[in-house]
Amino acid sequence: MNKADLIEIVRESAGCSKAAAGESVDAIFEAMGKAMKKEGGFTIVGFGTFKVSKRAARKGRNPQTGEAIKIAASKSVRFKASKQLKDRL
Repeated sequence: MNKADLIEIVRESAGCSKAAAGESVDAIFEAMGKAMKKEGGFTIVGFGTFKVSKRAARKGRNPQTGEAIKIAASKSVRFKASKQLKDRL
């Protein structure tokens, strides 16, 4: 499923226009991003938990040349499915 598929499902469920469904999906994604940036994560009961994870800087190797390189610290998003979601699968 991609974003367009999700918009179509929202449009059918809500009985609204495709533009309104698109705006709703965009608003949800925007709110999710803001919550992760501000609070470090959020939980949707019955679905799962999204959490910001920090990765430390480390050394790596260029696979083509074998040269040592520095990999910068970064942030990533982790997802843990709820029991209800796992049971549905």
